[in-house]
Amino acid sequence: MPFRSLNLVEGIIRAIEDAGYTEPTPIQAAAVPLVLAGHDLIGIAQTGTGKTAAFTWPLLTRLTSPQTTSEPARRPGIRALILAPTRELVVQIEENVRAYGRHLPVRLALVYGGVGMVPQIQALRHADIVVATPGRLLDLMGQGHARFDALQCLVLDEADRMLDMGFIPDIRRIVSALPRKRQTLLFSATLSREIETLTHEFLKTPKLVQIGRRSNPAETVAQIIYEVPAQSKTSLLIHLLRDSRWNMVLVFTRTKHGADRVARQLENAGVSTATLHSNRSQNQRLRALKDFKSGVVRVLVATDIASRGIDVDGISHVVNYDFPKHGEDYVHRIGRTGRAQAVGDAISFVSQEDYAQLRAIERFIGRGIVRKRADGFVPAIPKPQAVLQHSGRPSQPHAVQREPHGRTPGPFAPARGHQGNSRRTFKHPFQRERRIGNGS
Repeated sequence: MPFRSLNLVEGIIRAIEDAGYTEPTPIQAAAVPLVLAGHDLIGIAQTGTGKTAAFTWPLLTRLTSPQTTSEPARRPGIRALILAPTRELVVQIEENVRAYGRHLPVRLALVYGGVGMVPQIQALRHADIVVATPGRLLDLMGQGHARFDALQCLVLDEADRMLDMGFIPDIRRIVSALPRKRQTLLFSATLSREIETLTHEFLKTPKLVQIGRRSNPAETVAQIIYEVPAQSKTSLLIHLLRDSRWNMVLVFTRTKHGADRVARQLENAGVSTATLHSNRSQNQRLRALKDFKSGVVRVLVATDIASRGIDVDGISHVVNYDFPKHGEDYVHRIGRTGRAQAVGDAISFVSQEDYAQLRAIERFIGRGIVRKRADGFVPAIPKPQAVLQHSGRPSQPHAVQREPHGRTPGPFAPARGHQGNSRRTFKHPFQRERRIGNGS
């Protein structure tokens, strides 16, 4: 299907051709005609399928086409509001709107926390389109700086993430201040029961466009499990990064402190790395994304919450350094590679304590994930240490179970030939030094 068959205004067609695109993605081909027809819409598609353009193109067309601009509703004021869960995603959407609206007379305002309010207040006075995070927008609305009397369209982007992050009460307050007569578009990577409930609350007889199977990762992503002891994860990551094909790598950790620790270890190993988490300032987060996109840094280490605005093409590998607890998080993480029909790899490090979660996520996505060993990598085995028992006497070291000759050791077994420490020193606080182990 050529872009011109979508009935977009000429300025958008020119911008699309400038960007080098030749045909719309499935979500764009299905959603754009419905939005142009004025329907409320639920759009379900994985990250990287072009859903931002699926609402940006028809939104810009409706705001600038002669039929719309001649209507009485075309009085001065904010005509479209796009809500997104994170500052990073707001910036990503703004880049799309500016790129596709470059030949159109539309004015844009960005609203998000972490920066001064004054420039945002000034931009709101003249904006046609507002892209905002819920919290900062509520603050400005409470101060009387944002009015929506002329609003024609509301877009809720990444609705599943906003639900996870607890923004729904804020969104309800915002929606209550909007005109009842409006078009509402809701986009999400998954269609959970909670999301379905929200659609009944915010949308009127919406059309549903669902690309791909519910809750399933993009088909272009190769999913691989590496079974590795927890203490060897960083060593394995550094080992894998020796492959030059790992040229743009997004690493997920469970905590912001874990992200900082992994980033330090990678930098010490000579791997250019940036971090993205809630302890970073807004300027630091935007700089990290910019450096990652431009190739200044090879690896971006992020937490789930901070990464939800990442919209970067060309990510070669996603690494679940800490295995996710929930299936939705797994799907969201690995969707950051294999975008727009490109091939990508999703790598997960799994330790013994992750097995139950791994089985649950395999059930969630409806398939098993391939297990693999890294060629030439031998997990580090910590040296056993003597510990005090309650009696105050030293315990004997546990015997190491050896694999039978000729059998490959399990992923958590010691490397073949590892003999350990047969003679070790233990010093009791009230006794002289004594030897532990066999021998005198």
